[in-house]
Amino acid sequence: MNNYIINSNTVALIPIKNKITRVIELESSFLVNENSMKIIENSCEYFGSSYLGRHKGTKNLTGINYKSPIIIEETKNIIFFPTNSPRDNNCSWISLNYINKYINKNGKIEVIFENGDKYVFDISFGSFDNQYLRATKLESILRKRKI
Repeated sequence: MNNYIINSNTVALIPIKNKITRVIELESSFLVNENSMKIIENSCEYFGSSYLGRHKGTKNLTGINYKSPIIIEETKNIIFFPTNSPRDNNCSWISLNYINKYINKNGKIEVIFENGDKYVFDISFGSFDNQYLRATKLESILRKRKI
């Protein structure tokens, strides 16, 4: 599959190897022949902005400039955050909406999603927790502006 667009069922984008990404949705998982960053960029454009525009928006709203959470689509609160630098080929992108909990697993992080799926990411608990809190901050600012 090519040209995948993130939707309200998308849970995570996990790079498998160069230009192949495992897409996790609430009820399925499949491979897409694009890298995770390209899926993020295409999804931002599909919903009317560029990745760089979304990145700049996050910076303006939160002050976050590095490993920024990104608003993919604001009316449905679709916010994703990266596990690493987005320029890193091993960067996974995770939906803020579907994280049930996350735990330290031998120096890595195990994320348990709302649908029961579990994935281990090669990122420290502190780094993941920081990314999660930054995405939550973005979501909170957005929610307040909608009221």
